[in-house]
Amino acid sequence: MLKKHQLYQQLKQDIQLLQWLPGTVLTQQQLAQHYGVSRIVVRDVQQSLLNEGWLLVHGKAGMQVPGFSAAEAEELCLLRLQLEPLALQLAAANISFSRLGQAEDMLASIDAGTTLPAYQRGELNWQFHRLLYQDCGKPHLLRLLDQLHQQVSRYLGYQEQALAYAGTSAAEHRELISLLRGGNISTACELLISHISSASKLLVQYLQKNKAP
Repeated sequence: MLKKHQLYQQLKQDIQLLQWLPGTVLTQQQLAQHYGVSRIVVRDVQQSLLNEGWLLVHGKAGMQVPGFSAAEAEELCLLRLQLEPLALQLAAANISFSRLGQAEDMLASIDAGTTLPAYQRGELNWQFHRLLYQDCGKPHLLRLLDQLHQQVSRYLGYQEQALAYAGTSAAEHRELISLLRGGNISTACELLISHISSASKLLVQYLQKNKAP
């Protein structure tokens, strides 16, 4: 029988792999039977996924799998562009070579994780960015970014699958580390802005053209 965290991971993976199609309405009983778990476990996981935007409330007892929205992707990008360069700017003066080494190790994990589900690669991607912002000295800003990432994470995995963007992203990540190690903070912030906005533009265009569910 799946435990709470296992169900949380499995349900995310199944949603991203379209095992549960966008628009599908689910109930606690349905999920409990499908995954062989108790409704209490489903209820706890359901609440987490509702908070993170992976499920939507539907009626009194149901939940619905959301689709991918060009408008939502664009809005999330705008929020990232306001918060993440600020966090990097504040953190850069304090970031140590040890922290940059941790970020490089995270990139190695992403490179080695080619068979991981898209959502898990999205999680690793955020952990890389989070390391760069860790030393900003602004706990409320970091908390906002953590919350924002929960909304963004569906799109990060989808972006890799639909746009084959992993190679470009990896190269820009390495350049970010190189710039920070060399003390080129302003250029690193400019690259981060370009990194976020360029990927978002491609994703929004793809979603508009293909009318993704």
